[in-house]
Amino acid sequence: MEKEKTNSVLGYRTAGSDAETATGEMLYKEMEQIGLKDVTKDRFTLDGWEFKKAVLKFTDEAGQTHEFQMGGYQTNFETDGFQDYELVYLGKGTAADYEGVNVKGRLVMVEINQRDEWWISFPVYQAYLRGAAALIAVQANGYGEIAETALNAQDIAGPDFAPAFSLSQADARVLKDALREKEFVTVSLDACSRVMPDVKASNIVGKIPGTETDSMILLSAHYDSYFDGFQDDNAAIAMMLGIARALVKGGYQPAHTIVFCAMAAEEWGVIDSKYDWSTGAYNQIFRVHPEWQGKVIADLNFELPAHAHNTRDAIRCTYEYADFIREFTESLTVPKEAYPDGITVLYPIETWSDDFSMAIAGIPSTVNDFSAGPFMQNYYHSQYDNQDVYQEPVYRFHHECYLKLIMELDRLVLPPMNFGNTMHAVAFSVRDTASDCASGEQKELLTQLEAAEELGSQIYDWICRINGEYQSLTERSAKKAFREKWQPQGQKLLHIFRKAQDYLVRLNWQDEVMFPQEAAAWNIRQLEKARISLEKNDITDALKALYRVDNNMYAFLFDEEVYYHFTEYILHQPKDRLMWGAGRIMHHENLYGIVQKLKERMNEKEPELDGEIRRLEAALRRQRAYYRDDIRYLKQSVSRIYVMLEEIKGC
Repeated sequence: MEKEKTNSVLGYRTAGSDAETATGEMLYKEMEQIGLKDVTKDRFTLDGWEFKKAVLKFTDEAGQTHEFQMGGYQTNFETDGFQDYELVYLGKGTAADYEGVNVKGRLVMVEINQRDEWWISFPVYQAYLRGAAALIAVQANGYGEIAETALNAQDIAGPDFAPAFSLSQADARVLKDALREKEFVTVSLDACSRVMPDVKASNIVGKIPGTETDSMILLSAHYDSYFDGFQDDNAAIAMMLGIARALVKGGYQPAHTIVFCAMAAEEWGVIDSKYDWSTGAYNQIFRVHPEWQGKVIADLNFELPAHAHNTRDAIRCTYEYADFIREFTESLTVPKEAYPDGITVLYPIETWSDDFSMAIAGIPSTVNDFSAGPFMQNYYHSQYDNQDVYQEPVYRFHHECYLKLIMELDRLVLPPMNFGNTMHAVAFSVRDTASDCASGEQKELLTQLEAAEELGSQIYDWICRINGEYQSLTERSAKKAFREKWQPQGQKLLHIFRKAQDYLVRLNWQDEVMFPQEAAAWNIRQLEKARISLEKNDITDALKALYRVDNNMYAFLFDEEVYYHFTEYILHQPKDRLMWGAGRIMHHENLYGIVQKLKERMNEKEPELDGEIRRLEAALRRQRAYYRDDIRYLKQSVSRIYVMLEEIKGC
């Protein structure tokens, strides 16, 4: 998989590129060679990107010439050979860093921590608005911490016309040393980064046909990458196909059709969208094969599976599958050399990988958990994600674990969903975010949720009994007849799951999964803190609270146009550009004006804050109204889910 690359030095196998296409062709042939059936290239349209090179040359005062390889982001910049530029260093690249500095036509170098501070898109767009030729980002920890020579790459989540590259800390130090007593230095840049709107990409699919049902078990992993992508996600593709080979060579005849899908464009695939990753998965389930919705009983997604991200392994899944997965993990023997503390189950699904797109389409999903632990800070999306991080005991265990999970799922007639877990989680959230502005309706909602939790748990017990009855059958004809009898109920359960995803799954401005009322409840708490602080003439604490409301941290750091762009492109953009994030952020409180005014008031000896207090009170009224609406919405949603569950119980 590392053979094909867009950048001959650094790697990169990017969305819609020739390298991705060639790798997809190789995987297509591999699936055929394994013996999978109905192997297809499922084509779809996306925005592509080819990053061929970005080389920076600099000659220091001693006459020594330095040549730096730079990483790239999904933006347009082509020099047609080396061109000279003036380069300036502007700290963190916030609006304040530009004061008194002319950057027009210059390269702007900044240091950012995307993991703990702000995403690359904000300082990049800030540089563009101030007239910079391009921004060069140096990772100041957060990612690529393994070495000062580490480069980093992430999805840009911004426009393609604001160019950006990445530089290592070691190389940046050479330039910073030269800039100590200078406004700028002259460098030469040879770069070719090209975004290609509306090109084709392919998800590669192969199957082991089922013998008893047209329902499916899906395995997925992505084959695009930054740098060489050893863990992310070459090892996952190899593991998926290794499992496929084992099943075929072993002569396993599944009851469900087992589908193996190598996804294109997980890392990026849409220009100027906050939700520009998981493009291949979203297209596969919503546009290429929407008929899979209601037929796939589980998606096992694989990410970075040949490295232990913690001393304890974890399978992350939806709320509804947590009991089933927990019972499964209890049957496993986990090798101490891989995970000394065993294995656990985490939930719900997060947005960082393809399983989220599958889940919101109504497919109960899992992923080997990878989002916590030192790998993400040290190796993730850097040239150090290579074979040196390979851990064979971990990789072997994951092969065995997920092969066993496939076979356990294949023994099921009904998808093992406990909606009681979901209702319990919603109830916990409502209690945790309770507000006096909707106390009566909260009480009614909690009563509804208690009843729905009990009903959901009862139905899970019934599902387990039906699955147990099937597993006691021995004759194939009897098994097939039993499946046919209960298949309509299985489809109804998947339909309820899909509706629960539609009704209950929302996101905050940091892409974290939450329930509908949580964002407004959080904002109410922060706005109340800010108002109380202003009543005490404490502007500092008020600003600290406002920093945590929605995306208003960016109101402190960047020009209003930057703040406006990255707010409006979520709230007012076509759904096809927002994909899996469309409609999942429900409200927004624009505090840019009051933040700027309070920052000005900080310089006044005796600030008059009545106007700002009234504005916060108005914002509080809006957020309380949002919260009441969200609670009413939850009441309606839980009621609908309850009715659907009652219909299942009646069967």
